[in-house]
Amino acid sequence: MKRIEILAPCGGFESVIAAVRSGADAVYLGAKEFSARAGAENFDGEELKKAVDYCHIRKVLVYLTINTIVFDKEIENVKNLLISAAKAGVDALIVQNMGLAMLAKEIAPELPLHASTQMSVHSPSGAKLLWEQGFKRVVLARELSRAEIKEIAESCPIEIEVFVHGALCMSVSGQCYFSAVIGSRSGNRGRCAQTCRLPFCIGKSRYALSLKDNSIIDYIRDLESIGVTSAKIEGRLKRPEYVAAAVKACVESRDNGFADEKTKDNLEKVFSRTGFTDGYYTSKRGYEMFGYRRKDDVVSANEALFKEIRNSYKDELKRVDLKAGFFAEVGKNAVLNVTDGVNTVEVKSGESCEKAEKSPLNDEKVRRQLLKTGSTPYNISELKITLDGEAVLPMSELNRLRRDALTLLSEKRSQTRIYNINEVKLPEIVPHKAEKKLSYGRFSSTKIGVGFKDFDLCFIPIDSDLSEVKRLKSEGFKIGIEIPRALFSRESVVIKNLGEFKKLGIEDVLCNNLAAVYIAKELSLKIHGGFGLNFTNTLDLKWAEKFGFTDTEMSLEITLKDAKMLGGDIPRGIMCCGYIPVMLTRNCPNKSAGIKCGDCKKSGKMKDRLNKSFIFYCDGYATEVLNTLPVEEINAVKESENIDLAVFRFSVENSVENVENIRDFISQSLNSTKKTHGLLKRGVL
Repeated sequence: MKRIEILAPCGGFESVIAAVRSGADAVYLGAKEFSARAGAENFDGEELKKAVDYCHIRKVLVYLTINTIVFDKEIENVKNLLISAAKAGVDALIVQNMGLAMLAKEIAPELPLHASTQMSVHSPSGAKLLWEQGFKRVVLARELSRAEIKEIAESCPIEIEVFVHGALCMSVSGQCYFSAVIGSRSGNRGRCAQTCRLPFCIGKSRYALSLKDNSIIDYIRDLESIGVTSAKIEGRLKRPEYVAAAVKACVESRDNGFADEKTKDNLEKVFSRTGFTDGYYTSKRGYEMFGYRRKDDVVSANEALFKEIRNSYKDELKRVDLKAGFFAEVGKNAVLNVTDGVNTVEVKSGESCEKAEKSPLNDEKVRRQLLKTGSTPYNISELKITLDGEAVLPMSELNRLRRDALTLLSEKRSQTRIYNINEVKLPEIVPHKAEKKLSYGRFSSTKIGVGFKDFDLCFIPIDSDLSEVKRLKSEGFKIGIEIPRALFSRESVVIKNLGEFKKLGIEDVLCNNLAAVYIAKELSLKIHGGFGLNFTNTLDLKWAEKFGFTDTEMSLEITLKDAKMLGGDIPRGIMCCGYIPVMLTRNCPNKSAGIKCGDCKKSGKMKDRLNKSFIFYCDGYATEVLNTLPVEEINAVKESENIDLAVFRFSVENSVENVENIRDFISQSLNSTKKTHGLLKRGVL
């Protein structure tokens, strides 16, 4: 069984040093652009190469994150970053969207791809799709239990990466639009304003969206046993001392079966929110998982503690074992050769060895000088010395030979990744023209007013009663099925239900995640992409077209202006009416107030600091939190010559049951005084 990798977050070069010297096997970091932690120091081209060289010399891998949504106007910059990453020799790219992945494979086919947790993969089918699309690894959603992780690991050969320590977003990564909707700061662009850490009240609970930090460090060997490749630490925005403390705890847990209590105590003092939680991994989701940063948590992280941690990584770890050979003979240049098993270097003395008058070189003298690897990551574990018994060489020359040999070896070790880079010319983007205007509706039940018969498709829930579906079809509704955005532990049920609907002649499915896309294709159903796929650029659309989508909805975070300019041939749509789901959560906000499942009628309401109410509802597997006001941009979307689909999303509206005429419904909706443009006009940062 392969030893699990300890993967550390690095927001700047000081964190790289802290991670490597504390024992990390790999680090992940971001460039100045397109990083899901835009607030970190991050790395420009020169700094990236410096970090890669530093790590490769020390037998540490480097993964570069390009894990944000990307707009068409940024594609040229992304292309340049991909080339820069390949030239720097990074060991893998962590990417968020399929269009970028497709571009990366064109530019550097040999450069491994890792799927970011921003892709929201949380079930076997999502992992299978990525594996078949050429990804080497997937970073799973944080919300998974041990059993769910194990199921995914066993489903296909793709490597599995799991977060073992750090902050827990309330929302499934990649499915949070809260910060964007409130202030245009998109979490999917690395600019999250941490809205979930603000007060949201339910009863006596003041922090209904704030979870304690995740910590499953104690389970690292267990993760290794179920097939997890990498144990990932969250925290690119945190200081180097945090990185060092977290890496040390993870290394101890993996190597010894447990982390020392002092190590764990230091880690908690460096940063916590009233302690840690393992609730997702152990399937103990509830009140105990909630927590927020209190005064005592801040006070515990004092300068004395930081100094103690800094001292723990002030010296190099001897991470690389070497074999060396030294030869000295009168009248010949002394020779030192060094190898790490792959790379070999040889250096010679500047002049030939003279005959000693008093004290010739001996094994002890030579060994003492050559084994002084000092402030390097090298340990000469095997040294073979060949002397003629008469040669002499100044100690300064012996020291120079050692220094020069190790320097040359470091230069070779820094060149461990050399990729073939293809010249790729980006195609000119010609805005798409809609050939046919369609209206799609997404409904939360089968209670649909007769007026919606005019819709080209009405998507209903996966758990809809078959008799109700038959009724709707017999009444003339054009029915499709929505595969849930959250598929936790229910893929088999979803597949079974889709089979039953297919027997009724239903072939259209709404897919908001990659797993749903894979399932639909396997069942030969028509794939209609949803907003949860976060398509924002022409490359995304071209990938969807190539994969076999019938059409797709664009991300909630794209402006109507930008959407109109996208190229590609696949029909595309915009949500023009409905409440934006600002969060998709697995732990229900009601549980922060101690409300148990079954006592809440699968819904709830919370208030923010401005006394605005946010409704949320649950389908038994996950909870959607809705914005306070609905989007209403029906005419703007319908009148655009570049947008094919007007998408209506109904979640909690009761009025849809009584709609007799869609024109009247639209007219009444547009006269509403309480509405929002969503992000269709102002967009995101």
